[in-house]
Amino acid sequence: MLALFYIFIGVAIGVSFWQITRVMDLRTVIADDRDNDKQGKYFLVFTVFIYAMMIYCLIAMNVIMLPESASIEGEHDDNLFNISFWLIGIVQFVMQFLIFFFTYKYRGRQDRKAKFFADSHKLEIIWTIIPAVVLVVLIGYGLWQWNNVMDLSDEKDAVVIEVYSQQFRWDARYAGEDNTLGLGNVNYIDINSLNTMGVDMSDKNSQDDKQVTELYLPKGRKVHFKFRSQDVLHSAYMPHFRAQMNCVPGMVTEFGFTPKFTTEEMRLNPEVMAKTNAINKIRKAKGEDLYEFDYLLLCNKICGQSHYNMQMKITVVEEDEYNDWIAARPTLSEVIKN
Repeated sequence: MLALFYIFIGVAIGVSFWQITRVMDLRTVIADDRDNDKQGKYFLVFTVFIYAMMIYCLIAMNVIMLPESASIEGEHDDNLFNISFWLIGIVQFVMQFLIFFFTYKYRGRQDRKAKFFADSHKLEIIWTIIPAVVLVVLIGYGLWQWNNVMDLSDEKDAVVIEVYSQQFRWDARYAGEDNTLGLGNVNYIDINSLNTMGVDMSDKNSQDDKQVTELYLPKGRKVHFKFRSQDVLHSAYMPHFRAQMNCVPGMVTEFGFTPKFTTEEMRLNPEVMAKTNAINKIRKAKGEDLYEFDYLLLCNKICGQSHYNMQMKITVVEEDEYNDWIAARPTLSEVIKN
C-alpha cells in the first residue's frame, strides 16, 4: 500500500512538471478565434457539469443531514440555516451561470476589443449595501436566538442538570426536590466514597441530588444544563437538539432547551428511518449488530486519544415516565452513606 502511495506521488510530480512546461510553451502561442471559440464552448459544457453535480449533491446527499430539530429552541437554528442555505444557493446558481456564460459570450475575437473602465460607483454601492443588509438581518436573528437559548431566568418548572466532563466520559447530576444543585469542586472528589463528581456534601442542597450515567429528559419541559470539566476543555454537543457548549475547567457554563420529540417518536421520523436503514444495510453485510437510533451527548473538542468514544445516551420520554424514572434514582447522600 505504501509503495502504491509513493508511485502515485511520483506520477503526480511528473504530471505537474509536464503541465508547467506546457504553460511555459503557451507564452509563444497566440490564440486565434478558433481556439477561443473552442475554449468558450468548453466552459459551457463545464457549466452543465457543475449544475448537475450541485443538483446531485442536494438530492443524493440529503440523507446525511440531521433530521428536524428535536428541541423547540432548535427550530430557530434550523430556520437560520435554511435561510442562509437558500440565500447562498441562489447566489451560487446565478453567479456560476453568469461567470461561465459571460466567459463564452465575451470570448476573444480578432474583430473586437475588450472595453476597460476603472470603476462604477453604482455597482460598488449595490454589491456593498445588499450583502451588508443581509448580514445585519442574519446576525440579528442569530443574536436573538442566542439570547433565547441562554435565557434561563424562569427555572420554576425547569429540570436542572449538571453535566460533568472528564477524559473520557460524561457524568450527570440531577437537582433534587429543591430544584437546586449543590456546590461542586474537583477538590471534593473522593473515589472511595463514590463522590466522583466532586460534590460538596456539606452543602444542604447536595443531599437530594442524584448522580446518573445516562440522561433522561421529559418531553415538553425546559431543561437547564450546567457544565463543568475536571481536566481539559471539552464541548458538550447534542446535535439533534441543536445545542453545544464548551465545558471549561474552573467555571460553570450553561444553556437550556425544551425537547419536543421522544426517542420513540424520533425513531419514526422518515429521515431517521432512511438513515437507520442505510446504516443497517452496511452493518448486516458485515455481520455486525443492527443499529438503533438514540439521542447522544458527544464531545465536540479533540480532548485526547479517546475523544471519539466520549458519549452519553440521552433518552427523551413522556413526563409521567420521566417522573417514575427520576423517583427510582437514589440520592447522593444515600449512595455515599452506603
